[in-house]
Formats: sequence, C-alpha cells, structure tokens
Amino acid sequence: MTQTAQWGLDWMVSVDDHVLEPPDLWQSRVPKALRERAPKLIVDDEGEAWMLDGTRYATYGLSAVAGRSAEEFSPEPLTYAEMRPGCYLPAERLADMDQDHVIASLCFPSFPRFAGQLFSLLDDKELGLACVRAYNDWMIDEWAGSSGGRLIPLMIAPMWDARVAAAEVERCVGKGAKALTFSENPEPLGFPTVHDFDYWGPLFSTVEETGIPLCTHIGSSSSIRTPSSDCPSMGSITYMVLAAASGTLVDWLFGGHFLRYPKLKLCLSEGGIGWIPYLLERAEQVYDKQRHWYRKMDAATSKGKLLGSKGVEINQSLVDLIDSGIRPTELFRNHVYGCFFDDRAGIEMLDQIGEDNVMVESDYPHSDSNWPNTMDVVTPQLKDLTETQQRKVLQANAVNVFNLELPPPPAG
Repeated sequence: MTQTAQWGLDWMVSVDDHVLEPPDLWQSRVPKALRERAPKLIVDDEGEAWMLDGTRYATYGLSAVAGRSAEEFSPEPLTYAEMRPGCYLPAERLADMDQDHVIASLCFPSFPRFAGQLFSLLDDKELGLACVRAYNDWMIDEWAGSSGGRLIPLMIAPMWDARVAAAEVERCVGKGAKALTFSENPEPLGFPTVHDFDYWGPLFSTVEETGIPLCTHIGSSSSIRTPSSDCPSMGSITYMVLAAASGTLVDWLFGGHFLRYPKLKLCLSEGGIGWIPYLLERAEQVYDKQRHWYRKMDAATSKGKLLGSKGVEINQSLVDLIDSGIRPTELFRNHVYGCFFDDRAGIEMLDQIGEDNVMVESDYPHSDSNWPNTMDVVTPQLKDLTETQQRKVLQANAVNVFNLELPPPPAG
C-alpha cells in the first residue's frame, strides 16, 4: 500500500471496466486446426458481427458508448470503426483513463460475456478451452502486459470442469493474473449451483490458495432479472443490479463458502452498495430468529439432506455455519467487497457496510459510465468522509484486494 499514498485523492482505481476484444485476438492465438471455428469478426449483409463455430453474434451498442452523449446511446449493433479506440486498444485506453483520473483498471470481457461463459457453453470442449486460453494469454501478455501495471489482468475459466478451471487459474496466476471473473449464478447456464462443493470445490480451493479474488459481475449468468416478464427494459435495468448482486451475496453468506474457504475474497462487481445495509440487517434478523429451529431439524441426520416436516431441505453447510457462531455481517466484513460508480445512499451508510469493503468503478465504456467525469461524480459523494476513508474507497481497498503494485503518478 506504500505506493497508494503517492497518488492524490483526485485519482481512483476502477475495479469494473470493460474491454471490446480486438478482432484478431483468437485468429492469431488458437491452434491453426481450430481457427476456422474460433471467433472471428465478419461483415455480411446484416453488418459487422462476431462468428463462433457457425453462430453469428451481433455487437451490442450500449457496450461501447464512451465519447457519446446519452441522447446518442443505442442498443443497435456498433462497428469497431464507430467505437472509440480506447474500447479495444490498450494505449488508447490508458489515454482515456488519464482523462478520467483512473490509475488502474480491471476490465471484464465483452464478446465471451462477463464471466467468459460463452466458451463454456460450446459443445466442443477442445475449442472452448483453446478460446479460454487464448483470451487469458492476450489479457495478461498484451492488454495488461503493455500497460506498466495500469491494466489489471482479469482471467476467465472453463466452467464445464472445475478441475480444468483450477489448472487454468494456476497457469494464469503464474503469468500474472490478479483476479478471476466468475458467474453471479452458474445455475441458469446449466452448471451446478455454487452450493455444490463436490463440483466447484477444486476451483474455489485453488482460487483461495492463489490469493486472487472472485469477481461476480451482474449479468454473468446470461440472464436478466426482471420484476415481471414484460417489464419495460428501463425497469429491468433499474432492478437487475439490486436483484443480481443481492442474490449472489445471499448465496455466499448462507452457503458456508467462507467457512470452507476462510481466505476467499468475493467482489460484487457493478452491484452497487446502497442496498447492502438493509440486506445485512435482514440477514442478522433471520439468523437470530430462524437458526434454532433449522438446527433442531438437522438433528435427525448427519448427511444434511433431510426434508423436514414442512418440506424444508436441510443444508449441512449452513448447519456447520450456524455451529461456528460466525454471523452474516462478520462474514461480509471479512470476505465481501461492494463496488459502485454512483451510489450516494451507500456512501452515506458506509459505517454500516464497512470502510474496508467498498471500491469504486468507472464502467468504461458502458452506458452506465460517467466517463470522462467519474471523479466529478464520486468526489462530492465522498466529501464527508475522512481522508483515510476516501483513500480506502478510491485506491487502498483495491490495492489490498487485488494485491496491486501501483505505478508512480505522472510528473506534475
């Protein structure tokens, strides 16, 4: 953390931005025998799009709006020629980060989706793994490797086999990866839930051992949370941050994950923070009022799968957590980090969240981003915090979570 103090409080570390993958990423890296089916950028009668194993994927305009006004935003496909070069060129991204006063940036994938899950859904696992490895090599060696420590390498993993995923984590951390993006909820993708430790255990154990955090970005389940099936899209955009991130937190608070993996760190990427105080309050209420009957119902079994008289399935991991005496808020404070780009309510309740558990984002180049004015939005929200608290939110917490060595500030 020593280098953090060299930067002024008008600079931040962004723990959630996005990269639009360069068109040649996979064609220049996957084995030649697989390149015809690997991702490539094509132009056809419908315009520019990605092609993967015979399936066409249109680009999404709201994923690359940096430099445009809100009146110009559109979900319609956008070509690379129409995008700001900082979306996909590292040197241009660094220049855009300078404008936004971003010291360092963690970038999530775009075409492979936020947890890289597109490659895990391919029938051909050889192709899927080749695509995963090519992305990670590019992310570590080129995107981050050319940035002097300012672009933080975030890896993806093959989700169809947790042992293969664990091996990829070890390989990439050895090359310099600082974090793993993981699905907010793998069940909608067709994989076991995060409560299936027989399945996910090898991956979770390796992540813990390597010391990198898991980053669960909203939307990384390839599903959009909606209040009702026909809710207008703007309503769903409002709702999904709260619904997705809070659902992930509940899974991990009550699943016994942090009892099994006591050094594991979980980041709720682009999840906001204003809702966290109430969820923790509710979790504490439930813990106090419900844990006793839950524990008694488990007395008849040691396998943790007893169906109680009311059809309640007993989960052994939760029983173990109850027996440990560790409360939900303590679990949160020791393991979980909220991430925000504009959250006045959350900052006003920072004492209820924890000043060590909050990090800031830019979300460049998405439509939620305030680029190039992120600091102009964030700074007034932090004005009532102490200098130490401001530094934690803007820089130091990210340095600790991602084990960063920040570059020295620019002269002047």
